[in-house]
Amino acid sequence: MSAIQQAMALLIDAFHKYSGKEGDKYTLSKAELKDLLTNELGDLLGKANDKTAIDKIFGALDHDKSGEVDFQEYVTMVGALSVACNDFFVDYQKKGGKK
Repeated sequence: MSAIQQAMALLIDAFHKYSGKEGDKYTLSKAELKDLLTNELGDLLGKANDKTAIDKIFGALDHDKSGEVDFQEYVTMVGALSVACNDFFVDYQKKGGKK
């Protein structure tokens, strides 16, 4: 598999590792999302244990207000975080950071 195919497989696997522990096996409940954020993105987000922060993230992701985060909503979050990380590193490099 190519690097992008591997990345896609990892995104899918990570979602399904946490989805379905409660309720629908194809969506993330708030508790499942918290577990995913804490275990998979804790270093990046920092405040994954903050209930208010989790509530805000969940509310922002749950576009259809279903009370659950589906795969498309999850991928949107990962994409937005990827853009933010890329922007940070590009800015860092432009300001004389390591290449």
